[in-house]
Amino acid sequence: MGRIVMMVLRNIFLVPIMWFKLCYYAAHVEKYTEEQRYEMLRFIDHRAVKGGNVRIDVYGAENIPKENGFMFFPNHQGLFDVLAIMEACPTPFSVVFKKEVAKVPFLKEVFACMKAYMMDREDIRQSMKVIMSVTKEVQSGRNYLIFPEGTRSKNGNKIGEFKGGSFKAATKARCPIIPVALVDSFKPFDTHSIRQAVVQVHFLKPMYYEDYKDMKTTEIAAIVHDQVQKTIDEHLAE
Repeated sequence: MGRIVMMVLRNIFLVPIMWFKLCYYAAHVEKYTEEQRYEMLRFIDHRAVKGGNVRIDVYGAENIPKENGFMFFPNHQGLFDVLAIMEACPTPFSVVFKKEVAKVPFLKEVFACMKAYMMDREDIRQSMKVIMSVTKEVQSGRNYLIFPEGTRSKNGNKIGEFKGGSFKAATKARCPIIPVALVDSFKPFDTHSIRQAVVQVHFLKPMYYEDYKDMKTTEIAAIVHDQVQKTIDEHLAE
């Protein structure tokens, strides 16, 4: 909570302007291109990250595909995760988020600007509709992020099981799968400290359709999980 207050106070004159702009963009999504909306969100994100005394160290940015129509699969440590990846990634992407955060102020407007999809994990039919919609959008050139753990890990840098179902949209779209390893992303909001926090974002080498076409989604999930955990373990001391 203290860091969020610091983010606001250090941007006190910008906050009302950017809040108005965020709400306007969210209410008039079709007026703006995805690049314009993402640029606006990244500006807010950058000011919040800087104001919150957080440093983002980015690794493997060259692994982000040059052509659109790919999906990120990061480990999930907390609410700061998307902020960290957005700061690290110049390429627009959207997200699939769980219904529990659908009405959270600020997040609600951000998700509207991203034209994100809400998934109800308890409603199989609704979840399948989301998977099919994301598949079509990725095939048309949009990029998406899904947290394959389904919910945030409460064990810091020890990640949970990656669920095979999270990869269905990617396999149906036959798109590049980019594992993303987040290190210490829980620290900005979950440690009750306002000292500088350093978050690492590692974009790992993509898995292309030719790499995974003969695999089950559970096998893909296990491979991505192990790559992400290995990367985290290798960089914890940095």
